[in-house]
Amino acid sequence: MSNWYIQSGKDFDVVVSTRIRFSRNLAEFRFNTNQNEEKQIEKIIEEKANETGYNLKFLRLKDMDEITKLSLVEKNIISPELATKEKTGAILINEEENICIMINEEEHLRIQVFNSGLELESTLALAIEVDEKIQELLNIAKSKEYGYLTTCPTNLGTGMRASVMVHLPGLTKTGNIRKILNTITSFGMEIRGTHGENTKSEGDMYQISNKQTLGITEEDIAKKLKIITEKIIEQERLARKYLAKDTIELEDKVYRSYGILKNCRTISQNEAIRLLTDVKLGTDMGIIKEMTDKKISKLYLYIKSANLQKYFGTKMDTQEKEIKRAELIRNIMES
Repeated sequence: MSNWYIQSGKDFDVVVSTRIRFSRNLAEFRFNTNQNEEKQIEKIIEEKANETGYNLKFLRLKDMDEITKLSLVEKNIISPELATKEKTGAILINEEENICIMINEEEHLRIQVFNSGLELESTLALAIEVDEKIQELLNIAKSKEYGYLTTCPTNLGTGMRASVMVHLPGLTKTGNIRKILNTITSFGMEIRGTHGENTKSEGDMYQISNKQTLGITEEDIAKKLKIITEKIIEQERLARKYLAKDTIELEDKVYRSYGILKNCRTISQNEAIRLLTDVKLGTDMGIIKEMTDKKISKLYLYIKSANLQKYFGTKMDTQEKEIKRAELIRNIMES
């Protein structure tokens, strides 16, 4: 089975991925932990790792090299904050990488389940399964009044963040993106960049997630996000239809980007992402017939610095990366 981030799920033309995340803390430790307490938490979780039933491997971040840590950030599997921890911090992760539990990030545990495309119901179902198993093994902090107790008050209650990563080039090119993002915010959702809080959008990608976690059920959070996401899909597809009225201009734009990617001999990560957003748009609209969703997913992953180096199995300087990135793009596009 291939990893979730190289698959194409439901409504993949607009929704790249779905994530459900639960924030949890151990009752016997304070939430604002010091390094010694974090080591104790890791030891307790490591001892229970084999009992989860999901073939989760326990990995300490201090045992990983910088490229491996950054590659996980680029896949949106761990947060940039967790990757910066040098002495503590760990993950429980399965082979497919669709389940990853971050340990000692902002909370003691952050249970995450991922899926390609718009798959809120099935992703939530698996996340609840994993969460229930974790609660059988560990003493999780919660109260009758407030639900699950968390370091950050905004996570109180369910402790759940449901999010979708959406690709919105049509709304961007028609100049409607700001209006749509403001509307989403008015419905109680948060808009974040590609790698979450305090990050920027890359290649017209936005992460949309719920704000409310208290006084609402997990199912209601997922349902509300799904309704809003379906409206975004509708608006993005309408914007693409509008762009398609000027067929020649649109074809010229996406094929120019396609031509540069296919023929370049050196390219930066930022330029590759900028061009790839046009190529994905052209592929999704049926203009570019030479590409597939799988090729697009591979390109999005491997043009990024750390995963590029992981792909070739060697550490590179900036110039080497730009040459090898161009080579990799040609290989994937011509495969």
